[in-house]
Amino acid sequence: MTKEISALIPAYNEGDRIGDIVNTIRSSSLINRIYVVDDGSNDDTAIRAGEAGAKVLKLSKNRGKGFALKYGLDRIIDKNDIIVFLDGDLEATRNDIDMLIEPVLKNDCDVTIAKFLPAKKRGGFGFVKGLAKSGIKFYTKKEIDSGLSGQRAFKSEVLKNFTKMPYRYGIEVGMTIDVLNLGYSIKEVEVKMKHRESGRDVKGFIHRGKQFYQILWTLISKGVV
Repeated sequence: MTKEISALIPAYNEGDRIGDIVNTIRSSSLINRIYVVDDGSNDDTAIRAGEAGAKVLKLSKNRGKGFALKYGLDRIIDKNDIIVFLDGDLEATRNDIDMLIEPVLKNDCDVTIAKFLPAKKRGGFGFVKGLAKSGIKFYTKKEIDSGLSGQRAFKSEVLKNFTKMPYRYGIEVGMTIDVLNLGYSIKEVEVKMKHRESGRDVKGFIHRGKQFYQILWTLISKGVV
């Protein structure tokens, strides 16, 4: 039986890139539909996504990645067997996307997470990644290297178990913990995907500071002291 598979992309001010990723996803023979949740952008993200062939779901103001994903899921989850989360600033090939889907499609696992190659640009000092990895291990006793990656494929039945999800930067870590503790299996898949990298400048450190704080808060909310 043919599986219904959709891509769900939360996007905020990604007008310069959203068309490229939508076009790449359209080249996949596995994905049936593409949904972009425009998270209150003040640029032409919604227009560019629609022109590229995505169905656009628009929020009136910026609410954060977790809210945008939940908003999209509530509207598509019952129509799909597999849902793929992809970021709006992603650079990927059709092969990358298909590699993410195939283990779930073949029932080798319940969820896949894209494992990126090491970044070429020097970013932070590993504090955010270390917090994510140690937090996941604390709660699940399992080691996941790519807990920060937002590129994931899920069986819809897994996502139906989420009555709420963390917002903003805590979403990936929180969902990884919940997926594993619900008894579902995760497979990390090495890909050649890329996304916009932050450097060792003021803007980059502010970004990583927000990540660290929001991931820490997600972990605290689950009982970490």
